Amino acid sequence: MRDHPRDYPHGEQTSHHADVWTGRASNRIQWLLALGGAAIVALGVELAVDSAWTSGVAPLVMSVVGCIAAGLLVLFLTLAFVHVALKVDTDSLEVRCGHIGVPRRRIPLAHVTGAEFVAHVTPRQWGGWGYRWRPEKGTAVVVRRGEGVVLQLWDGHTFTVTVDDAEAAVRIIRDRLRPGSTAPRR
Repeated sequence: MRDHPRDYPHGEQTSHHADVWTGRASNRIQWLLALGGAAIVALGVELAVDSAWTSGVAPLVMSVVGCIAAGLLVLFLTLAFVHVALKVDTDSLEVRCGHIGVPRRRIPLAHVTGAEFVAHVTPRQWGGWGYRWRPEKGTAVVVRRGEGVVLQLWDGHTFTVTVDDAEAAVRIIRDRLRPGSTAPRR
């Protein structure tokens, strides 16, 4: 068990209270992609401010709007998946992405039939970083390669999330799924 901030490889920490377990995972590479999005926005602003285009206003407006829109899209999509936070309380599990917590998914523990630890989840398995869905695999939130939690849901689907200390998360979830645990069963 990790007890000191230096024990977390990327500054991530987990919190273990009697009723709530929290964990997170980060991806620093996403910051570089966000920087690229900011550069594209800056290019659009530069075009708008210091343009000497002689081919007309329409191409200039299209270039400025295109750069700013593309840059903001890249910026938002990368910042949304810089990190993921997982919270397990007595009756549900909540996954929040990025700094504003969107996208977010809350799964009642009553809808979970099992949980397992996976040592190697990779973005390549899911088709990239982010909130992913694949018909043959289920749904996943993948922000980096490494350990993760796979939940088996009552409807036969799976939900995978990359998170540090995933083994502890799986133990907590399994404890709360057992008959006689504090999690209400429906």
